[in-house]
Amino acid sequence: MIQLRNATPEDLPLLLHWDKQPHVIDSDPDDDWNWEYELARNPPWREQLMATLDERPVGFVQIINPAQEESHYWGDIAEGYRAIDIWIGEAKDLGKGYGTVMMQLSLNKCFASPEVMAVLIDPLASNTRAIRFYERIGFTFIEDRVFGSSNCKVYSISRENWILRYQ
Repeated sequence: MIQLRNATPEDLPLLLHWDKQPHVIDSDPDDDWNWEYELARNPPWREQLMATLDERPVGFVQIINPAQEESHYWGDIAEGYRAIDIWIGEAKDLGKGYGTVMMQLSLNKCFASPEVMAVLIDPLASNTRAIRFYERIGFTFIEDRVFGSSNCKVYSISRENWILRYQ
């Protein structure tokens, strides 16, 4: 059974290893997570989670409040949203349904807060596998957008759509 637990500095070697995997690089080639620094801090606007299958780490999820996130990656955005980054660590674990369970657990966490009205994601426009995955989950396309030097597609799932699909 897939479960989410808080990521800790002890996860650093594994996360650094996953960052070197071709499918992870392909999903976000310009990203530097600065794991050594980020795993040691716990700002109130973010959760960093390891997905485990029977205690074996299989993926990572980050949930942020984009209105409070300090880099303002999402720009000037109102309260009431969360944004998710998600990936499977090893290629051998792709296509087994782990990502679907991870996303459902993450959406449950997000929508457990009554003030959250929608969740955002921003896959690379070229990452068609991720885009198909998000659409299957129930995310709807909002807009094309450039974040830094990355061409992305912004998708959202509203509380109402989540309730219709998963409650």
